[in-house]
Amino acid sequence: MYNLVLSFHVLIVASLVTIILIQRGRSGGLVEALGGVESIFGTKTSAFLVKVTVALVIFFFLTSISLAYLSKQRSKSLIERMNVPSQSQQSESE
Repeated sequence: MYNLVLSFHVLIVASLVTIILIQRGRSGGLVEALGGVESIFGTKTSAFLVKVTVALVIFFFLTSISLAYLSKQRSKSLIERMNVPSQSQQSESE
């Protein structure tokens, strides 16, 4: 499960970086260098890219929180995961 979320997280990060670089900023961004991006996607390109960026940011935060939780679960020992009483606890109860 951890590896699946991690791969999804890496794809989101790469997509987010690409989308942010394509958007037109104060100095033009890569849209100016690419030339015809607006003619390919239409005149509503910036509104679409903003919506995609917001969706990717939400997924980024969700996968970040999921990775933190799964990482904490992975760091536990097998005994803590299974909640099996240790041998010293069993001998004390007898």
